[in-house]
Amino acid sequence: MPGKQKITKTKAEAFNEEDLIFALDIGTRTVIGIVGLYEKECFRVVAAEICEHKSRAMLDGQIHDIEKVAEVITQVKERLEKILGVTLTKVAIAAAGRVLKTSQTKLEYDIEQGREITSEIVGSLEVDAIQNAQFKLDNEISNEEKMTFYCVGYSVVNYFLNGYVISSLVGHKGKKIGVEVLATFLPHVVVDSLYTVMSKVGLEVISLTLEPIAAINVTIPKDLRLLNLVLVDIGAGTSDIALTRDGSVVAYGMVPIAGDEITEKIAQEFLVDFNTAEKIKISISSGTEIIKYTDILGNKYEIIHQKAIEIIEPTIDFLAGSICDKILEFNQKAPNAVFLIGGGSQIPGLTNRIAEGLGLPDNRVAVRGRDVIQNIKTKIKKLTGPESITPFGIAMMAHMQRGQDFMSVTVNENKVKLFNSKKLSVADALILVGYNPDKLIGRTGKSLKFTLNGKDKNIKGEHGMAAEIFVNNEPASLDTRINNNDSIYIKPSYNGMDAKKSVIDYVKHTRGLTVYLNEDRIALVPYCSINGQTCGMDATNKKW
Repeated sequence: MPGKQKITKTKAEAFNEEDLIFALDIGTRTVIGIVGLYEKECFRVVAAEICEHKSRAMLDGQIHDIEKVAEVITQVKERLEKILGVTLTKVAIAAAGRVLKTSQTKLEYDIEQGREITSEIVGSLEVDAIQNAQFKLDNEISNEEKMTFYCVGYSVVNYFLNGYVISSLVGHKGKKIGVEVLATFLPHVVVDSLYTVMSKVGLEVISLTLEPIAAINVTIPKDLRLLNLVLVDIGAGTSDIALTRDGSVVAYGMVPIAGDEITEKIAQEFLVDFNTAEKIKISISSGTEIIKYTDILGNKYEIIHQKAIEIIEPTIDFLAGSICDKILEFNQKAPNAVFLIGGGSQIPGLTNRIAEGLGLPDNRVAVRGRDVIQNIKTKIKKLTGPESITPFGIAMMAHMQRGQDFMSVTVNENKVKLFNSKKLSVADALILVGYNPDKLIGRTGKSLKFTLNGKDKNIKGEHGMAAEIFVNNEPASLDTRINNNDSIYIKPSYNGMDAKKSVIDYVKHTRGLTVYLNEDRIALVPYCSINGQTCGMDATNKKW
């Protein structure tokens, strides 16, 4: 139900809509809308509304009934407009973590022995591995689900040198190098669907981000991202995961299990409808000592809090175990700490179970509320818990990168659009266009090894030339940061020629061969042979 909200400006002092940021968090159970504006680097929330879906129009974060979801969004929008006395026409939104796909792959290359491994070689290896991850993902998806996916982030799980794990390849030498990557992909069709729904309710999208990105940007500041941290947003239908390490967000993921699993367990055990089960769950989470309810047969019951907890404990264990498994899959080890947000994070005992599953002290897994967000002002009490983090994040992301949800660049005059989810580089653009990694690193031609009159000979192949990369006509590399409307040009590499020799090349160095100069014999040998076969002076290593 909408409540009266105190705002610091009156309708007579009307807000300028251009100054306002309207953000929508479209969840499985509720739609949260907030409106605010920036004042001296501080985001002030002036109005907020929360409306529940009247039916299960969304399941596991997926829109199932577009019309009913549009109705709820319209309801939120109209309530906010009545409070503010303005017409809201622009909105910031986020794509749910449920749409993310991940693919892990390992790739190994043979490399010329004795050649020093450069950052360009490693970059080419990573690009190739990510393209393999996308190819693997495409093969795993059924024909009915086929769609275009974009890589929105990846993390290197391990590097390998001669089959052994190594922290960095650059500067080393060896026979074989490899990399294992975990790549995250977002289907473009999801973006199109969100835009379509917003258009239906008369809203223009000015900012689009991913929900886990929005949440992590307001809960884990950049100066903390040197630590290996995990943020888990536990909603009704999904649990979205984001990981930080070495100063940046390195991976995103999703577990299709969240608060609804608890609600459904309660519905089955207590024999109640879904909405009644949801109320019982809220009572359990809030610590109500005696919980009263009526089942579908009209029978009235009372159950103590501890007994209710015992009934749902197996489902809590399952949820915690699923989250831990996904964190370990992405991170390969326990992180330094885990932060939980979202309405589902308040499930009793969940933090302790996650800590146990990861082998962390209990105080290393914590629920975060609005109080952790810096530079925000609001007196609206309904936005205080962990469920308020994502809508705040969406709004603040809209201010930080307004109009930069997608970035357009050209690669060799072909225009491409990248999802602006992180610090983008030339490598990200090449991954998206499917640029052949073999055209990045010039490979040295094959060496020629043989014996001449019993002595070993080793003729090295010609060195190749690496690709030349230019951004806006300036020399660049795979790691070069790119910005909107940048022009990228790649002059492909070329491979060196294989080593090639003929017998005649060694005449002046070899005694005993029959050689004539101006018809005068100057040397004598019975014959010339290669691998036991008599041959002429023009024989080359193609015949060797």
